[in-house]
Amino acid sequence: MAKFELKLPKMGESVAEATITNWLKTVGEKIDMDEAVLEIATDKVDSEVPSEVSGTLTEILFQVNDVVKVGQVIAIIETSSEISQGSLAPEPFAEAVPNPVAVSDSSGSEQVQQVAKTVEIAQASVAPADFKSSDKFYSPLVKNIATAEGISVAELETIAGSGKDGRVTKEDILNYVESRKSEAGSSKSVAAQPTAQNSQLPSSNSQPVSVNGGDEIIEMDRMRKLISGYMVASVQTSAHVQSFIEVDVTNIVKWRDRVKGAFEKREGEKLTFTPIMMEAVAKALKDFPGMNISVDGDFIIKRKNINLGMAAALPNGNLIVPVIKNADQLNLVGMAKAVNDLGNRAKAGKLKPDDTQGGTYTVTNVGTFGSVFGTPIINQPQVGILALGAIRKVPAVIETPEGDFIGIRQKMFLSHSYDHRVVDGALGGSFVKRVADYLEAFDVNREY
Repeated sequence: MAKFELKLPKMGESVAEATITNWLKTVGEKIDMDEAVLEIATDKVDSEVPSEVSGTLTEILFQVNDVVKVGQVIAIIETSSEISQGSLAPEPFAEAVPNPVAVSDSSGSEQVQQVAKTVEIAQASVAPADFKSSDKFYSPLVKNIATAEGISVAELETIAGSGKDGRVTKEDILNYVESRKSEAGSSKSVAAQPTAQNSQLPSSNSQPVSVNGGDEIIEMDRMRKLISGYMVASVQTSAHVQSFIEVDVTNIVKWRDRVKGAFEKREGEKLTFTPIMMEAVAKALKDFPGMNISVDGDFIIKRKNINLGMAAALPNGNLIVPVIKNADQLNLVGMAKAVNDLGNRAKAGKLKPDDTQGGTYTVTNVGTFGSVFGTPIINQPQVGILALGAIRKVPAVIETPEGDFIGIRQKMFLSHSYDHRVVDGALGGSFVKRVADYLEAFDVNREY
């Protein structure tokens, strides 16, 4: 008999750890090779970790909601034959489901849970510098919750940890936050009684909703809860403003209609409008690097790479944003392959954790559902997001040397939401105008 160490496999260059959300096997249970043993979650997708050997699960080293680093041993499997541990390399995940980091529905009050949900999906996982002064290990999630709640290192070190080796877990800090807020609330209620006038003012918290006999109550799934928290957090973080511009894409429509059959035959890929739009956005970001930035407190981070997020609706109605890395280095064929690959894997629930990491700007196609334009919410910590409206045939004034006349043109709206904390109207408007210029100047004789 031999003991095999099941380790958390590598999930991409930008993913260093994951949260255990569910053990699919129990100690003493037999496992087949490639059979899923547990489920884990990064900040974007959920995945199953398969076994690399056949045998019996003899030891589980981490519990649900524990944060595990890539390469750490998470379980021991006893096999019937000798196996060289070094000869087995971790395989890719069996399947990935487009969900953000797991959140325990039983941990703390609804208010505290919302804090956790918002923090868990935050893009920045680097803790403030003062955490470096502590000798204790704290996971990025615990650090982020502490930062969001204004908990100092000294205060954090007073929390008794229930995790392995006394480590402070998510539940530990959430319980502490809830307790602290309860004490603060009690003090406030004793110190100040509401007057008859201000007691009639609406509360900032959610109000009770009257439910009739025919109404149905459905709990949000975990991903929808996290998206909800993320959207609210983004609006509270960024000063959203919008710029709109109408674009004549007649040449693009004609060109695509002419070449899409040959393109699919030669490349084995369908040619949609999305890669054409993404190509123009990537070029405009090179022209306006001030849009390819992130905000970290009082600091602006200028991103070296142009990584385009591509918002995709899932069959269950939820949303995921896979990322096209180094989009400015792709030609149209490469862009089409990247768009189709990420879109297909998103629909099939087979995105990998690294597929949703590192975005620097996001594009969302609201025209897919017939919307003419929209006001999308910024994907934090980015500073801009572009919505592509539906392409429509409209009457338009056409200018010619012989005079103006009315004709039928293919037009669409571009809606640009940007963060007014760091992007003013001149930059935000100039950027979307440059995207429009690239689209209207599309060469109908170009090769793909």
